[in-house]
Amino acid sequence: MPRFFVPEVSGDHILVTGGDARHISYSLRMATGDDITFCNIGKDYFCKIESFSEEGVLCKIISSENSKSEPDVFLTLYQALPKGDKFETIIQKSIEVGASRIVPVMTKRCVSRPDDKSFAKKLTRYNKIAEEAAKQSGRGIIPEITPIMDFDKAIKEASENDLPLICYEREGGKRFSEIDFKGKKTVSLIIGSEGGFDASEAEKAIDKGIIPIWLGERILRCETAPVAAISIIMNLSGNI
Repeated sequence: MPRFFVPEVSGDHILVTGGDARHISYSLRMATGDDITFCNIGKDYFCKIESFSEEGVLCKIISSENSKSEPDVFLTLYQALPKGDKFETIIQKSIEVGASRIVPVMTKRCVSRPDDKSFAKKLTRYNKIAEEAAKQSGRGIIPEITPIMDFDKAIKEASENDLPLICYEREGGKRFSEIDFKGKKTVSLIIGSEGGFDASEAEKAIDKGIIPIWLGERILRCETAPVAAISIIMNLSGNI
């Protein structure tokens, strides 16, 4: 069943306008009476198309329920900016496996160092990638991609969640199986770029109460690590 996100739901009808209305009408060639699903802030609305007009596509809400595809843990990925287009892959795959928010972070070892103005030009595209990934994977929300955050601000914010974690390749990190996920509703996951974290950054994070975790002896690419870590978290928190 086709699935679309809508900014708000009021009453027993949903009016779809703009690009989604054109997609429903011309690309999908849907007709009156067809079933269609809309999502709004973690809730799915199961509808039937009632009419087409110049104003848009009017749909009647038949029933609704909380999105079964949404995890019950809100995971924010704090990802140190990688080189090239790797960040686009990270956005897409992290959302598919359960990330609810992605924060690009500037660290000492980031090779890619765009200023706020140049990054702002890319942010629209990044959020579009997030929307497409959410649609493709059947999510109930569109995870937000935020502007760049500096490392100190990122660890301060991350430390305020129920379970803050940092992937750090040095000895001393805990295995995921040693972490207690029971009752944790908000999780922070901090992952480095190609060069990992400077030791001083890791120390700062640990001093803030952020738990260092270990992904094993194998060295993972920066675009692989978040997908592996989020998948493990979703499994251990009962969301897979």
